[in-house]
Amino acid sequence: MNIDNFMKTNYNEPFIIQRADPYVYKQKDGSYLFTASVPEYDRIVLRGSRTLDGLADADEVTIWEKHRQGIMSIHIWAPEIHCIEDKWFIYFAAGNKDDIWAIRPYVLACTGDDPLKDSWMELGQMQAADDFSFKDFSLDMTVFQNRGIWYCVWAEKVSVGKKISNLYIAEMESPSKLSTPQVLLTSPDYDWERVDFWVNEGPALLRHDGMLYLTYSASATGECYCMGMLSIPEDGELLNPRAWKKERVPVVKTDWEKGILGPGHNSFTKAEDGKGDIMVYHARQYDEIDGDPLYDPNRHVYRMRIEWDKEGRPVFSFENNF
Repeated sequence: MNIDNFMKTNYNEPFIIQRADPYVYKQKDGSYLFTASVPEYDRIVLRGSRTLDGLADADEVTIWEKHRQGIMSIHIWAPEIHCIEDKWFIYFAAGNKDDIWAIRPYVLACTGDDPLKDSWMELGQMQAADDFSFKDFSLDMTVFQNRGIWYCVWAEKVSVGKKISNLYIAEMESPSKLSTPQVLLTSPDYDWERVDFWVNEGPALLRHDGMLYLTYSASATGECYCMGMLSIPEDGELLNPRAWKKERVPVVKTDWEKGILGPGHNSFTKAEDGKGDIMVYHARQYDEIDGDPLYDPNRHVYRMRIEWDKEGRPVFSFENNF
């Protein structure tokens, strides 16, 4: 792909180039941490900045590198950094050079208080509370707390008939172990979730006015990649899939006019004033990809300010990119 052929518009100026699956965490002191998949899929990186804008040019620190062989030796994907009970953890997916699609979720723990400077140790694969979780292709793990309980949501393929990637949810016993069996949260039910591959993945949580909104990504990683959404009241039964509402149409999808193609795998953070909500996501500026889109390096990071309609629901618009 000739980079001179990029579709450049007023809306698709990247925030951070060549970083996919972006995750931004706002700390208690107001500063920000950033991590994402790198094109080589061989390491986990972190950036820190006093401001959100400053992440673009912040020094990047490699805090962990892939193993030379065995587990965690290939396809290092979608890291997320979380602070649980004042300790830092990173959740990520990785494969095995001897079985490159044996993707599983793993956990790192920081040995100190500074995630950028202190060392990290491996806690191994996320531990299940049943005999069937993480037995197949599993990735894109996120965690969140609601009403005093920590929850884990991740994508996992099932292998009965056509392999499809579903989203599952469970409660957590510790940062590296689940306490309940997995519950199927959503499957790729609609046509826009089934382009090339049947996929629900990349969950991200957004809170607002007593509601939880869970966005996720669907279909293959080319221009068909898009975002759906589930929602539930904060006091709802989170382990009851029928208590969640699933949107019939994607909430974010490719916009050819604006040159934003395959938007997805997002995270949410707060604006510097602590009031506004911001979505951080990746997208491409073109569709002409040689080979597998998964290995195209030019998924860039973008930012969007979230607005809210009169019913209190999030409004996603590329007009609000910045």
